[in-house]
Amino acid sequence: QMQLVESGGGMAQTGGSLRLSCVASGYVHGGYSAYTGSWYRQVPGKERVLVAFIASGSGGLTEYADFAQGRFTISRDNGQKTIYLQMNGLSVEDTAVYYCKVSLRGEDYWGQGTQVTVSP
Repeated sequence: QMQLVESGGGMAQTGGSLRLSCVASGYVHGGYSAYTGSWYRQVPGKERVLVAFIASGSGGLTEYADFAQGRFTISRDNGQKTIYLQMNGLSVEDTAVYYCKVSLRGEDYWGQGTQVTVSP
């Protein structure tokens, strides 16, 4: 079964940048490139919300939440079985636990989450 491990979270100052990575390991049924990828975030007491989405294959199609548009970039490296989230122009409101998800035909795999904390 596939496992996902996120990394790259941590502390940043307002206006700073972080790059999150989500690496897949284990058995990947159908090939990693067949999976779509997403990043979500969650703050305590609130629902997990979609941040960005990348299509399967080469990832030519991407979509972003309004709050992420223009600041965040999702990308993928299928050879490395990795999905990235480049976050620029961070604000305090971006503080959350960030989760990656990969999906294939309704089957979802989630990472354990990585904390991002942005200070004023």
